[in-house]
Amino acid sequence: MEFFKRRKQIVENLDRLGYIKYPAVKRAMLKVKREYFVSQETRFSSYIDMPLPIPGGVTISAPHMHAVFLSALKLKPGDKVLEIGSGSGILLAYIKEIVGERGKVIGIEYLPETYEFAKDNLKKAGYDKKVHLILGDGSNGLPEEAPFDKIISSASCKEVPKSWTDQLKAGGILVTPMGPSDGYQELIYIEKINSGRLIKKKLGGVVFVELKGKYGWK
Repeated sequence: MEFFKRRKQIVENLDRLGYIKYPAVKRAMLKVKREYFVSQETRFSSYIDMPLPIPGGVTISAPHMHAVFLSALKLKPGDKVLEIGSGSGILLAYIKEIVGERGKVIGIEYLPETYEFAKDNLKKAGYDKKVHLILGDGSNGLPEEAPFDKIISSASCKEVPKSWTDQLKAGGILVTPMGPSDGYQELIYIEKINSGRLIKKKLGGVVFVELKGKYGWK
């Protein structure tokens, strides 16, 4: 009950501050239990609005950052979504809540230790049969499952791989941080219009780990 109260309090606060743009995002963030996606040592800090360390030398993002990502994606029921760098696994759970039974949610995690952590978290939270999590290199997207309505990267690229935008459907949206971990990073929104042209917008400064893999940072 204590975790529910904390979850409700932070989600209401994020909504009031304007981080949450759609009712479906709010419902998902109220339902998914963040305390299942953090390390045992930081469980009682689950609903503090800050990133927390998880296995693999990476972090689970602050709740406000998840609200920004989820709102920027403009998710709809039935969407097919790919997340690159799934980390704790929590965004996969949030996204599944929004896209519903008809939607398909796939995550790729590069680090074995983090992958195992996410797999355990999704099982504890009841999403292991609802989403697909793959251990592998997401820097080339997932061509065998393309095209996607939405693609999200939770790792910062130096330039957006062409394979990611190629794997977007017309009308699809891609959201990714861009920039080095030791420099300025920007959250980038890309929409692929029906002609195939890409519309890009900057959504503000962020801090994320660098993308690993063949098309990641060397």
